[in-house]
Amino acid sequence: MEKAIELLRKNDLLIVIDDELDIYLEIPHIAYVEVKKEDSKAILFTNPIDKKNGKKFDIPVLMNVFCNEKAVKLFIGDGDKIGNEIESLLKMKPPTTFSEKLSTFGKLFALKNTIPKKNKGKGECQQVIKLGAEAKLSDLPILTTWEQDGGPFITMGQVYTTSLNGELKNLGMYRLQVYDDHTLGMHWQIHKDSNHFFHEYKAAGKKMPVSIGVGGDPMYIWCGQAPLPIGVFELMLYGFVKNKNAQLVKSITNDIYVPKDNDFIIEGFVDPSKMRIEGPFGDHTGYYTLEEEYPFMEVTAITSKAKSTFLATVVGKPPLEDKYMGHATERIFLPLLKTTAPDLIDYYMPENGVFHNLIIAKIKTLYPGHASQMMHAFWGVGQMSFVKHAIFVNHDAPELTNHEEITKHILNRIDINDLFISRGVVDALDHSSPKFAVGGKLGLDCTGKEISDSGVKVLADDELLTKMKDISSDIINLKQYYKYTKNPVTIITVNKTRSQKYLFEELKPLYEHLRILIIVDEAKNDVSNPYMLIWRVCNNIDSNRDIFIVNDTLGVDATNKNSYDNFQRRWPDDVDCTKSVIDDLRSRGILDCSDELISKFQI
Repeated sequence: MEKAIELLRKNDLLIVIDDELDIYLEIPHIAYVEVKKEDSKAILFTNPIDKKNGKKFDIPVLMNVFCNEKAVKLFIGDGDKIGNEIESLLKMKPPTTFSEKLSTFGKLFALKNTIPKKNKGKGECQQVIKLGAEAKLSDLPILTTWEQDGGPFITMGQVYTTSLNGELKNLGMYRLQVYDDHTLGMHWQIHKDSNHFFHEYKAAGKKMPVSIGVGGDPMYIWCGQAPLPIGVFELMLYGFVKNKNAQLVKSITNDIYVPKDNDFIIEGFVDPSKMRIEGPFGDHTGYYTLEEEYPFMEVTAITSKAKSTFLATVVGKPPLEDKYMGHATERIFLPLLKTTAPDLIDYYMPENGVFHNLIIAKIKTLYPGHASQMMHAFWGVGQMSFVKHAIFVNHDAPELTNHEEITKHILNRIDINDLFISRGVVDALDHSSPKFAVGGKLGLDCTGKEISDSGVKVLADDELLTKMKDISSDIINLKQYYKYTKNPVTIITVNKTRSQKYLFEELKPLYEHLRILIIVDEAKNDVSNPYMLIWRVCNNIDSNRDIFIVNDTLGVDATNKNSYDNFQRRWPDDVDCTKSVIDDLRSRGILDCSDELISKFQI
């Protein structure tokens, strides 16, 4: 990480904190708050400690390495430019002239750098080698981010695996729970290559080798989360973007090859016949993901550079580091998505929609039903299949990132008759679906012209709230958004005492004043905070259960689900900072955090 740290320092993107700070909550809480600031920076914690065990580490912790768009460009490059290069390759035709042949040769010759190079001997990542009992995870400053977490988690681990026959390689980025000094949980999900490999080893009755890299070139991290087709080794993307081969060395105790410049390598084997409860963990959805059985690795070696830095990230409520990584991914993978959806012009996944929960796509509409066809295409393609809510607009719509204009454009084109509700696979982290990994899909076709006047009789907020409270004492607060569009949005908060379908029914006399009615719980929701309301609604609804349509009024139940809704799964808690830790860090002058920021992002 030395080069990355120096690059951040030179570009005024690094904060160095020399105070002794605890790996339990303190360090991750500081990073969590920092990355939410408009001028956020990476943070190097030079003196991490473990107060509980009375331990000090001589290994610094680096967090928020992808702290903003400038940092992403430093470590990855210009996403649009890289996307254009990929598109150029995809559209490459046989050359006819000498100059075209030279150009084509140059492009193809550059592809030689996509193949990772296996080196003989040891790499910098193996300057210090600890084997067996000496390879202790507690020697690393592994963080516990949230109070309800099941333990410490490695959050920026590069997980390297290989198929049983050795032909396919994979780099994935998964959270890794520390159970004890020599046992590490493997949270690879059902759709990941590593999980497919796992089942190969399980069928063969063999242990599966795994090596985990920490640190090194930050580009490895981004490659690990890139939505590449199954079977494509992610380090080939590293070579393509950097125009140089990833340099690998063989692990000490297994046959997995890893980048030679990683700061740490944790090696071991997974016994496919054994599983263990993993979690809970405060995840990037902003909720805790619940305990589930997952495989685990038995550590056989930990190797490192002589002078190493431990890299970590923090996930929770948006905006966070994954915002900037995700936006780069959007730009770079647009050309690949177009190969499946050729009439796609652009797409945008807002971070407060938690990426897979909301996508807005711009298409060249050619015929009736085209948007519905595109919805099917999206829901059948790789990681796009996990998208819960998809909104499609025509090519003449405003810029997708112009939140105000695109929102008005969409609201003027929502037609209840063009709602598309389906069911399919959802992300394993989704908590709102009635079944694990299977839930509702909602598509909105907003590619047409503005709809005719809906005739809604808009009232002032206080007048409408009074009328609603006369009907139900459950209702606490109200705010209307975009009153002068064809589909005004009304948000109400409630003290939930029953299924909200009864409230929707009771409010029928007021439907002439309502077009889109969204209900959220009074607790932890602010009707004047649209950014966090979008986060809440996208997380909390399953379209098969929570959408109500009566005449021209669309109702959305975005409350936390429970027995009133016949919800059988356990609803997880929000990911919240521990107030006493925040207060203590502020009083010590270590954390610069305003009350406004805490309220704005519900820290």
